[in-house]
Amino acid sequence: MKNRSNRAQPALTLCALAVASACASQAFAEDNLPDMGSSAEPWKVDTFYENHTAFRGRDDTGKVVGLSKFRNTMQVEADKKLSGGWAFHGVFRGSWDGVYRMNKGQYGEDAGGAITSQSVLGGTQTTVPWGTTSPAGPIGYTAVAGLGYPGSTNNAFLDSYANNPNAGLRILGDRWHKTNGGVGFATPVRPCNVDSRGCADFGGYGDKNLNELEFPEFNSRLDFIREAYVKNSIDIGGGQELFLKLGKQQVVWGRTDLFRVLDVVNPVDFSRNNIYDELQDIRIPMWIAQAEWRMGASESMQDRNLQLIWNVDQFRANNLGQCGSPNVALDAGCFFRGMKSLWDNGGTVANFANVAPNTYLATNFGPGQIGLADVNLPKWSLANTQIGGKFEGVTMGGLSFSVNALHYRSQLPSLHGGKRATNSFTGAYQNAWPYLISFDMNFPRVNLLGGSLDFQSETLGAAFRVEGAMTWGEEFANTLKPELFSKNRVWRSVIGVDRPMFVPFINPHRTTLFSGQLFWQHIFDHELESTSMGMRGIPDFKDNVIGTLLMKGFMAGDRISPQLIIARDFRARSHAIAPAVEWSTTDNLKFTFGANFKGGSNGRNEFDDCRSCNPFAPYTSGSYPGDPMVAYSRGLAGMEPLGRFRAGPIGAAMREDEIYLTMRYKF
Repeated sequence: MKNRSNRAQPALTLCALAVASACASQAFAEDNLPDMGSSAEPWKVDTFYENHTAFRGRDDTGKVVGLSKFRNTMQVEADKKLSGGWAFHGVFRGSWDGVYRMNKGQYGEDAGGAITSQSVLGGTQTTVPWGTTSPAGPIGYTAVAGLGYPGSTNNAFLDSYANNPNAGLRILGDRWHKTNGGVGFATPVRPCNVDSRGCADFGGYGDKNLNELEFPEFNSRLDFIREAYVKNSIDIGGGQELFLKLGKQQVVWGRTDLFRVLDVVNPVDFSRNNIYDELQDIRIPMWIAQAEWRMGASESMQDRNLQLIWNVDQFRANNLGQCGSPNVALDAGCFFRGMKSLWDNGGTVANFANVAPNTYLATNFGPGQIGLADVNLPKWSLANTQIGGKFEGVTMGGLSFSVNALHYRSQLPSLHGGKRATNSFTGAYQNAWPYLISFDMNFPRVNLLGGSLDFQSETLGAAFRVEGAMTWGEEFANTLKPELFSKNRVWRSVIGVDRPMFVPFINPHRTTLFSGQLFWQHIFDHELESTSMGMRGIPDFKDNVIGTLLMKGFMAGDRISPQLIIARDFRARSHAIAPAVEWSTTDNLKFTFGANFKGGSNGRNEFDDCRSCNPFAPYTSGSYPGDPMVAYSRGLAGMEPLGRFRAGPIGAAMREDEIYLTMRYKF
């Protein structure tokens, strides 16, 4: 009952706001709040159907993935003028993705299988069969004779845990990299009604059953309502207006594509098509009250507006994709599910224990020792609502600008480590074990201050778009800290250039659009150290630069539009190339045939995995340098789990090459 009450609070708050706005409008006009039945204006309704079918080639396991999307979408857009100058706008979307039944060996009830775990013995990589006792490290329910701990030399592998059978599993990250001597562990991949291991609500995803994965919009948060709001412009005299918009909506602050610098009011659903869909299709609408004071011109400005927003909705994180679904941004959903399963059920971690030079043993852990313990999603309260403001104007010279400020919760999670564990050898519950890879998931408060510019150069024949923002309060993984995270200020900026040019071989009579963007992220107080065993500190690059280029042509009376998108992550040394052709056969029917190819190298993305942090001294110290009885990271590196933050969304999807066909029809 408590959760239902929380979900109802945003709607109740908006009702109160609607009443307040009605009182306000009385001061400006004779009409009351909108009456749905009082206007003779007819409804304007458009209905769209879209099918998106995609196929993937071989992933890093060497197997062809096959069908990766068979999504059918119906969308209805409805508008109606109401009384008193009010108007209603609604967008309703429902989709069904048949991939979970049509390719159930990859994404459905038959996904995954039995796995083995890796140990390195004297520099040679070997695999450990499940259900055997050797070779395996002692952490978990057992101990090693001669180290002063009570226990036996026997090791029961994961297959012997009653709640953790060796079925329906994959090795974390196996789609995009090899274990190759690094950390590795099992992650369940079947829908949560088939296999509940590792299932938890990570902020709107992570605990979905088969039906919820197939029909993602039909849930308790009513995601099928893409937009449902009323709006009105109220004349307040002196050539000024008060604009109100109340309801479920998207607030668009950004001026650039793909990169979200200022456009962070709404979270984003990356499970729909990773980072490759338009933001308008993957923003998650929220219940928001928006008021805009349209001040008009002044002596020095052509136009001025002051906008205030109040996001009264219950907190929602970015949907990074549930493990076992086709789109899992950064492969993070699989990391979270695998870690949650480790905490709940215990498990085996590949190559964890260093007992001799060049020897890293697969190691057993019992429940409640390592992994992801709790997910601390912010509850609904007035204190947890999010507020922001934007002043924008146009100078006499035609320069458009904005100044933006926002107080919000991070839509990406932070993992706080070193929290707690059950002592493997005494059975006692212990809090605050430094450097232990035992986590709680949190969503910290963040403050943002930034702005944007938009101007045209007649000399260059180009339009320029610039955004920049500083944030305070974001948290990053940091293996130099006992709690394994740190708070850092972050600067993000994007510059975009749009220039139409004639390309005769495409169309000598119609310009081709060229649009380029360069994104820069800088993390202040960045900590990174190199050791003889690898790097330790913050895995995200101190300075990261990503560039994109769009070339879009128009042919056959604009019925055919070829385009090419190229994206390059310069620090991760990875790229994506996405050619496509759009063909509008009629005004109502459009086909798009395209592909998405990735390339580059993940060779530089290994990072400190904290198996050498030594919370179990002296056993895990092995041949690492330093005092074996003191817990801290020695820097031993692998791809998991932090390499994904260096690889970025392109590198972590390196083996997800796709071809696709989309058909869209307007009724």
